[in-house]
Amino acid sequence: MSEMTEQKTRTRRPRAPKLDPACAEAVDLARSAALEAASVTQTVGDHLAVVPEADRVATHYFASTHPGYRGWRWAVTVVRASRAKKVTVDEVVLLPGDDAILAPEWVPWADRIEAGDVAPGVLMPTPDDDPRLEPGYTAGEFAKDLEPAEASAMRAVVAELGLGRERVLSAFGRDEAAERWLESEGGPETDLARQAPANCVSCGYFLRLSGSMGVLFGACANEYSPSDRQVVSIDHGCGGHSDVVAPERSAELPAPIWDTINTEEALFD
Repeated sequence: MSEMTEQKTRTRRPRAPKLDPACAEAVDLARSAALEAASVTQTVGDHLAVVPEADRVATHYFASTHPGYRGWRWAVTVVRASRAKKVTVDEVVLLPGDDAILAPEWVPWADRIEAGDVAPGVLMPTPDDDPRLEPGYTAGEFAKDLEPAEASAMRAVVAELGLGRERVLSAFGRDEAAERWLESEGGPETDLARQAPANCVSCGYFLRLSGSMGVLFGACANEYSPSDRQVVSIDHGCGGHSDVVAPERSAELPAPIWDTINTEEALFD
């Protein structure tokens, strides 16, 4: 053998196996084997792919729907003997996918918390630099109502005695809350408000908030309204408006079968 022939022999790449048609069509056979191995039908999902392993050998992949095996796949290897027409199952295993054994991307705790996540027993610390809050000695939105000297004296008393709230809502916090409430189900841009006979501001069940937030918001006190116990905007509304009065206060009652209200003194001879 010449040197050139030897070099070609050493550098020749192995031939890639061809997908056997009979093995490729054995999807149902492979699924049945996976279901038998899983013992729970819900854990074998859709057929993902079929990959040739060797001549007349192929592996079918099925998704695993088990919640404890996210990203894993059922791998069922089938084989067909030479000159045989019948395909048989060689091996059934549950294998991890490309991202199955990787930890999910780290998300800081502060970014994972969403609105409504504070449940009973859960503590949610407030950052020291939370822009929604400011020191309580500033008196918040009521500071403008105080004379400078009076405000200074009040701050000194509060600081010395520890009276009042440590922090109060800042102007940024009020504006942020107002925007959020206007976009909520208690705002004006809902189907309930659009079909209401009148706005909440003219309803007798409307309880206006105090302070600057009372210019736009209040609370609903109508137990029959879907907005009961919730903050609503003045231009919100529902079908339970207090001005929607029934044409009759009460239906006329029929005569009693046994009169227990009127009594007459019986006269006996």
